[in-house]
Amino acid sequence: MDHERATQGIGDKALDGRLSRRRLLRLFAAGAAVPAMSLLAACGEASVGESGGSSGGQAAPTATTAGSGASSGGSPAASPTSQGGTSPSGPVRIGVILPLSGVAASVGADEKVAVELAVKIVNEETPDLALPLAATAGLPNLGGATVELVFADSQGKAEVGQSEAERLINQENVIALFGCYQSAVTKTASAVAERAGIPFMNGDSSSPALTESGYQWFFRTSPHDGDFSKAIMAFIRAMADEKGADVSTVSLLYEDTDFGVNSAKALTDEAEAHGLQIVGEVKYKANTTALTSEVQALRSQGADVLCPASYTNDAILTIETARQQGYLPKMIVAQDAGYTDPAFIEGVGAAFAEGIASRSAFSIDITEIKPAAAKVNEMYREMAGKDMYDGPARCFTAMIVLLDAINRAGSTEPDAIREALEATDLGADDTIMPWQGVRFDEKHQNILGGGIIVQIQNGEYRTVYPFEVATVEPSYPLQPWDQRGA
Repeated sequence: MDHERATQGIGDKALDGRLSRRRLLRLFAAGAAVPAMSLLAACGEASVGESGGSSGGQAAPTATTAGSGASSGGSPAASPTSQGGTSPSGPVRIGVILPLSGVAASVGADEKVAVELAVKIVNEETPDLALPLAATAGLPNLGGATVELVFADSQGKAEVGQSEAERLINQENVIALFGCYQSAVTKTASAVAERAGIPFMNGDSSSPALTESGYQWFFRTSPHDGDFSKAIMAFIRAMADEKGADVSTVSLLYEDTDFGVNSAKALTDEAEAHGLQIVGEVKYKANTTALTSEVQALRSQGADVLCPASYTNDAILTIETARQQGYLPKMIVAQDAGYTDPAFIEGVGAAFAEGIASRSAFSIDITEIKPAAAKVNEMYREMAGKDMYDGPARCFTAMIVLLDAINRAGSTEPDAIREALEATDLGADDTIMPWQGVRFDEKHQNILGGGIIVQIQNGEYRTVYPFEVATVEPSYPLQPWDQRGA
């Protein structure tokens, strides 16, 4: 697609009121969701079994299989297929590392369901879903082989993610790794895959450094914090220029792992480019139990806007502490993570989450204009008991991309899979995301992804930016804490 043509006019002006469904669909298909942020600068039912053991006292992995059940050992020997590829005599095994316990367990559990759903769609025939591999059962270029996911719990710890990656490769004999949500965990786990020479697919770790290491085996489908930070600062600037918001100064609050530190750097770089002033920044220890002094520091800085980068528990603690101390800036625009976890709204209460905004790559209102997203969300809701949101949507997409590449490779050999990933060229209609598609650059970063800004309104995440694809008007300023219902 011609990127310049696709993005022409996006961000040029705000539109009053709600757009028509047809107009929204055209804009999304044209890349209106800030593609690469450039315009802002199995056969049968799935069964669950246990596979393998765990060292070091860590939880045993869970293998999700289609067809005859979980296999033990590893990927069996492959045999030629009529398509010219190789057909494994058992399921294609992929290792998935997620925080299934610890402070990010709620997100980890939701993302686990998302990748299980992706595998279910691939393993079974889903002809009414217009996504890669949905119409057939299994991987056709590997003789209809089904896919098995072997799960490992990172506990949200970088060292555990590293050891689990080693175990999945050496003991479970997986052909690829997937994960790990937290950037710090993805950093250590992907280093293991790099040394071993097997593909590592990442769906939602956003530290820019992950694709700056020169790795040959690491691939990321989601935009990173550099891209997202452009969206955040462009939104704040647009609120001032086009919506009359009196905002020009920003404070940063961030946790001290790779995610928070790199997020703060990206936001600082983008603030000046958008004519905004960073008046202070506050770094805190991840998973802290108190943020009293940090919130006091933010209050003394007196910035118009707070841009926090926190995982779920820390995000909840930030708002609870801000309420206790009477700290409230005019706007809060977060770096995703905890602020887009539905557990955040539940944790602080819908009334006190009202008006908080965040960058994102997916919002439930996208299902109103993308039929594939609506169908996938319906299936996800049946499995998870809730709607899909940003993290699970990105992980679902990344797993589909990985499985599509394995099928196109026609082989379970790492080199063939990597070459297929590098040749990936999926269009806007091939994903559930508001993106132009998926295509990797020389650093294996997707250049067709994009971001949006969502705001919590009436207990739901609604798209408010870019204004041309907004489904509601952004609310401003934040309402005083003491004027909100419990």
